[in-house]
Parts: sequence; structure tokens; C-alpha cells
Amino acid sequence: MKLTSRRPGLPAGAVDVLEQHLALWHALQDQEQARLLEVSDHLLASRHWEAARGFALDDTTRLLIAAQASLLVLDLDVEHYRLVSAVVVHPTTLQTSGTRPGLVPGTVTDEPMSVLGLAQGGRGPVVLAWDQVLAGAHRTVPGHNVVLHEFAHKLDMADGTVDGTPLLPADVRADWVRVCTDVYEDLVRGVPRPPMRWYGATNPGEFFAVATEVFFDRPRELRELEPALYDVLVRFYRQDPATRQPLGLPSGRAGSGSGRPGP
Repeated sequence: MKLTSRRPGLPAGAVDVLEQHLALWHALQDQEQARLLEVSDHLLASRHWEAARGFALDDTTRLLIAAQASLLVLDLDVEHYRLVSAVVVHPTTLQTSGTRPGLVPGTVTDEPMSVLGLAQGGRGPVVLAWDQVLAGAHRTVPGHNVVLHEFAHKLDMADGTVDGTPLLPADVRADWVRVCTDVYEDLVRGVPRPPMRWYGATNPGEFFAVATEVFFDRPRELRELEPALYDVLVRFYRQDPATRQPLGLPSGRAGSGSGRPGP
């Protein structure tokens, strides 16, 4: 599919950039690619974009973030992102400090922590490390995608509570709570539920963000190993990514993404 004219938020050559750098692009049908461009255009034109720590934003950076974020709302109203006021991009992983809850309930830690991305509450920005954005776009580590993860948090926040339950249709809610609670509680107890990562046991909000990464980036594995979880995610996102073409960049087209994968 080729873009026939320059659109307000999209840079010239947008499709060429996505073909080269976004592995998920090649799994989409023509109408899904068109919708992704439409939503990306909206996000690029309507949100504030800012660089930090000496980073220089360019069209490729903004486009790859907007395109990955757009994937989550291909079949949802873009109003689901009403709490995303801005996107702030750092060159690489952030190091934070300060007292926070520890890994063991009831404990605290002040050890430095690597942060690949952050979705601030309310109408706060989404903060991302560019090297991790690019690694996720290239599927350097399948199932790890910082843009999908942080924008899933923003979907979770849409009802005012970060609890792993986004704005759900009424006919999905009961099944969602039952299925997600079952998988989450197993992870908390140390029972493996592949392909879900252990980081999903951190809290219900992180569970939903990790489930979203796996749903879009390892959909066939999730459908095979966790069919009930896959089903409720299909019903929320209104997408069935396991039926799409295999994910991946054409041979020789991947760029030089780098950086440690997120939790």
C-alpha cells in the first residue's frame, strides 16, 4: 500500500519507514494499515512531542512511536487515549532512585532502578527510551514492546483507576475478571503461565500491560497456551492478531535497535 499524498501529521515517506522498521506492519491487512496511518496521523498532529536528555526528535522517532501506539486502538475509538497529553522521548534507559515498594510484600527498597518507559497518571505524558522503542518495533525480543506496554497503561487509566481493567463492554467484564484473576493469581503464587512473563505478577496494572504485549507480539503462543486469556483480549481489543500473517521484518530490512529488554 502506498501513501498518495502528504497528510498533516504523517511525514513524507511514512510507509517506507514502517515497511523498514515496524515488524507488525507486515502482519496487517490493507485496511488495517490504512487505519494505523489514520490514527498515527491523529496522534502526531494532536499530541505534544518532546525530547529529553539531549535527544533529538525526528520524523522516524515520532512515527514509530505513534504507529505502535495506534495498533492498540485499530478497532477502538482513539478517545481511549484521551489521557495521553504528550510523549517524552529519552535516548536510552532511565535510571531512577528513591524509596519504593520492594519485591517482597511489606518491604521497601531504595536501589537504583532501570526504567524503559513510564505512563504518568492523569493527563501526564508517556515517557519512553528510544533504543527500547526501536527494539520493540523490530521485535528484537518478541513479547517485549515498551510502547505497547506504556500505552496499555494509559488504556487502563481511562476509567480513573489503574487496576488492570480498562473500559470494557458490559458483556466482557465478568469473563475478564474471572480469566485475568486466575492467571494473575497463579503468577503471584509462582505458578508459570507461559507465554506471560513474571513481571505480570507485579500488580494487576502490570499484568494487563504485559498481557497486551504478548497478545500483539506473540499471539499464536498466547492463543495456544492461554486460550481463555486470548479470548477476552480479542473481545476487548476487537482484533484477532493470531490470524494475521507471521510477524517479522523482511530479510535485510531491520535496523540497528539496541538496549536491554524491559521487564
